[in-house]
Amino acid sequence: MDQRARTLGLLAVFSAVMCFAISFSVIKWPGIPGSVIAWWRLIGSSILWWVLLLVRRARTGHPLPTARTWRIVLLPAIFFGLQIAILFTGVTRTSVAHSEFIMALGPFLLLPLGFIVFRERPHWPALRWGVMSLVGMVIVLFTGDSKGVATWQGDVLTGFALLFLVSYLAASKWARQRGADVWETMAIVMPLALIPATPIAVTLAGDEMWPLPWQAWVAVGTLSVLTGMVGHGLLYYAQRAVPIATISTIQVSQPGSTSCMPSTVMRPFLKR
Repeated sequence: MDQRARTLGLLAVFSAVMCFAISFSVIKWPGIPGSVIAWWRLIGSSILWWVLLLVRRARTGHPLPTARTWRIVLLPAIFFGLQIAILFTGVTRTSVAHSEFIMALGPFLLLPLGFIVFRERPHWPALRWGVMSLVGMVIVLFTGDSKGVATWQGDVLTGFALLFLVSYLAASKWARQRGADVWETMAIVMPLALIPATPIAVTLAGDEMWPLPWQAWVAVGTLSVLTGMVGHGLLYYAQRAVPIATISTIQVSQPGSTSCMPSTVMRPFLKR
């Protein structure tokens, strides 16, 4: 493995973690169903990624995604749509502490999956640090401010979101190995994810899909760029050089990143 590629991959993962750390508070801020924000965020991200593709085509002549690429990316897109719709709903129905703890359990599912499916060799020192980080996170999150009211319904939804996240990471890794680049994959994933996300949003939100308050539009715009483009784009890029179990282990630091985020950045999203 080229050391430079691995270093860039790890930097991409750490940067993505910072993006997702901010997103939890942004999701809760408008006070509307998370599935609504998830649905509109997919719309916003789809538009932005396709604008980039069209600009790239105009400047370099690079072709648009082929039918083969659409077929390869279909499965990751379905998992992603389910994950984001259910996660955004779960986050608004439980505390930040619970949602972040549940999502941080990913390494314990992805480690055996990466070994069995992708023949990835576990990085045991990273896993040991991941376990220590998880223990420390439990102590910090559950002995401090709960940052919201936790419900078992929200915890269950977040648990399902974790399963779909693991499925998405594995499926996108498979697509990455078959030559789907970052720009094409994200431009396909975002609109196709609307297929499972739309019925979930309509069922859970109903007449709250439209119109949206200005706070919701700010949240949608922020998340479309912050996670829909930057965060997920960086994670997909990192899969070229970083095992998915290592990516998930690094994400255990996300709750700490949220709590350490500068107050000047987070303040607008913590007060309504």
